[in-house]
Amino acid sequence: MPVKKTTKKTAALKAKSKPAKLYYYRIFFDDNEKKNYMKSILTHKQVERYLNAYKKTHQKFLNSEFIEYLRKYDKKTEMIEISDISY
Repeated sequence: MPVKKTTKKTAALKAKSKPAKLYYYRIFFDDNEKKNYMKSILTHKQVERYLNAYKKTHQKFLNSEFIEYLRKYDKKTEMIEISDISY
């Protein structure tokens, strides 16, 4: 007689968390007027809160420095550089 396989998940499989959502943002508030994009697991509200805190402590705003500041709170934050393609 064939053995019926169970479909019950073990406790270890249930304990695994879902991968975090990545959010993509367009950053357009650089003092050098550069447009950049970034990806992060931080929500929009969190990014705005950290942006306001960053503005209070910095005189000049640069996207690359802001990304470094955000990495304290999300190590996966990364800047995405967009460049034109010509052919």
